[in-house]
Parts: sequence; structure tokens; C-alpha cells
Amino acid sequence: MKKKRHEAIIRLIEENCLSTQTDLLEMLRKEGFDTTQATISRDIKDLRLIKKVDDMGRSRYAVDNGESGELLGKYRSIFSHSVISADYAGNTLVIKCYTGMAQAACAALDSMHWDGLVGTLAGDDTIFALCRTPELANSMKEAIAELLG
Repeated sequence: MKKKRHEAIIRLIEENCLSTQTDLLEMLRKEGFDTTQATISRDIKDLRLIKKVDDMGRSRYAVDNGESGELLGKYRSIFSHSVISADYAGNTLVIKCYTGMAQAACAALDSMHWDGLVGTLAGDDTIFALCRTPELANSMKEAIAELLG
């Protein structure tokens, strides 16, 4: 039963934007799994699920691609302490950084694996990030603004 539940969890988080354990629990119950919050919590740990920002700027569960949550936290810290602001024009995001910090911030940005991000280019104090659509660029700009506080 555990294996089938784990398979269902992975399928559900890939098909849906699930950002809380409650959301996941409700979806599992609709699929016929009678389970508890504590079991879901253990499943999340067993499956090494992480929270990831998707292409719409929403936080959602995803399968860890090998980088731990601690490492992701370090990337976010480097990024948030290096970046001054972000804006976009069309599908290009322009991220302004403190002098000399764009390379580190860009490496951190690349390591965060944002959905919809095609590629990045960093100079001394500026990063150009190419997004698939203007809407994704806007969502990413808003997510960055939220990350910067």
C-alpha cells in the first residue's frame, strides 16, 4: 500500500500545484487513499520532496533532484544577499546586483532550477535571464521581489 501511495504522491505533485500537506492529503483521499497527516509528513520525508518555485511564481512540492533543501537554502541566501532588484522587458529578466556579485548570484539562480528559465548570462553587476514567455519573466520578477523581502 505504501508503494502505491508513494507512486500516487509523485504523480499528483507532478500533475498539480500542491503546496501544503493538506492539499496533498485531500488529493490522496480523492484517489481512494485513507491516510493521515502524520503519514503524509513521513511520506514527504521518505520521498525527499522539496518546495520549489514554479514558472508561475508559486511554491509547490517537487521531487528533490539531488540537491538538499539545505543547499537550496544556501543558494537562496547567496542570491538574496547579492541582488538589489529585478525587472523585465518582454521575456528577458534583468537582475541588478551589488558590484562584483552577479556571477555568484547567477550561479545560485541557475542552481535553483526555476521552471521556465531558459538560460542566464552574468556580468559584474547585472544578470540577464531569458524566460520562455513574458508572463514567466513577470512571475519570476515577482518571486524574486518576494525573496528579497
